[in-house]
Amino acid sequence: MFTLLMSCWLGFLIGLRHALDPDHLAAMSALVVEQPRRFRAAVQGAFWGAGHAAALLVTGALLLAWRIQLPERWAELFELAASAMLIGLGVRSVRSSLRARGAAITHRHGPASHAHAGDPGHFHVRSWTVARRPFLVGIAHGLAGTGAVTALALASMPSARAAAAYLLVFALGSTGGMALLTGLLGVPIGRIARRPAAHAVLMAGIGAVSLLVGIVWGAPIVGRLLSS
Repeated sequence: MFTLLMSCWLGFLIGLRHALDPDHLAAMSALVVEQPRRFRAAVQGAFWGAGHAAALLVTGALLLAWRIQLPERWAELFELAASAMLIGLGVRSVRSSLRARGAAITHRHGPASHAHAGDPGHFHVRSWTVARRPFLVGIAHGLAGTGAVTALALASMPSARAAAAYLLVFALGSTGGMALLTGLLGVPIGRIARRPAAHAVLMAGIGAVSLLVGIVWGAPIVGRLLSS
């Protein structure tokens, strides 16, 4: 029992560290830089964690139920999708940095809409649009990492039920780690965002990094898929 608890605790800590993976940092930085406030950033991190956990737990549960590993081709396709998402986020951040700040921002709520002066950082906490993007990014990252995490759980835990518990605490750790990390990132980014020119430069820089990470990650996968 003690060994099981320690293994689950280790899974939680690994989940916390998992939030620091370069692809996760690149993707969430590209999102946080557009919502540069500590609370907003933490909310986005939590939604990323929810999407990541959903993909990991659902796919992992299916793999554990049949005690199989994710086929290598599927794992590479999931990773390619995540790299494409990073490229898309990078392009979006670079384009956002080029837009004139202070222009009227229009928000649509069902059949109604309203416009007001402000920057793209404006958002409505209750709106699904706040959660949608980080949630979908989290799903992409969760699918990309499911094969490796599930294989680790199967190898380190004595039963499928214990492996499922490992996946759960891993998902909780990664969710908490990302919410904490993005909340901390929101502090310096929020200060930089007070100066529109500096904020635009930061968005362009983070977008370029996300774009580069996506290309470096995805290019070898494309090569392997084409040669197989």
